[in-house]
Amino acid sequence: MGFAIAEELANQGADIVLITGPTNQHTQNPRIKRIDVITAEEMYTTAVQYYPDCDGGIMTAAVADFTPLHPEDIKVKRGKENYQIELTPTKDIAAALGRMKSKNQFLVGFALETNDEESNAKLKLEKKNLDFIVLNSLNDKGAGFQYDTNKISILNGKGVKKKFELKLKKEVAVDIVKEVLEYYKDK
Repeated sequence: MGFAIAEELANQGADIVLITGPTNQHTQNPRIKRIDVITAEEMYTTAVQYYPDCDGGIMTAAVADFTPLHPEDIKVKRGKENYQIELTPTKDIAAALGRMKSKNQFLVGFALETNDEESNAKLKLEKKNLDFIVLNSLNDKGAGFQYDTNKISILNGKGVKKKFELKLKKEVAVDIVKEVLEYYKDK
């Protein structure tokens, strides 16, 4: 989804910084500056570094909420009946950018939910100081990860909600970019 949105924005003339985790996807438009990261910490650091100089941010990455507290540097062999991994929360990228956001910037988040979808998305919208949030559900057939299609709803801070049908992600990107452009022109 992030690549489709980056391509759509770049095709409309925007200069894009695309921060991405490991993927086989490629960018096409030369207006896209791609920065590859591996860890949640690297994504956080890079996003915080670049956001102040951008018009806004669209947070599509599904960054892990937790990371191992003591990662192993060697392979863990079988032999133990139970093996425990202690996890620690990762830094919340969207919340950090929401705190940094100036009055002239926009910030769009994504919420992938499995239950209480709309109320969880609204909570995230407010808590992270987002301008609007794109809600997708794992309960919708053909939406989410590992599909070329997605089905979204867009909620904004004014309580407006728009629902979209299942579409190709390229088409969903057009819908999202249209919302960003409409929002940004009024800002």
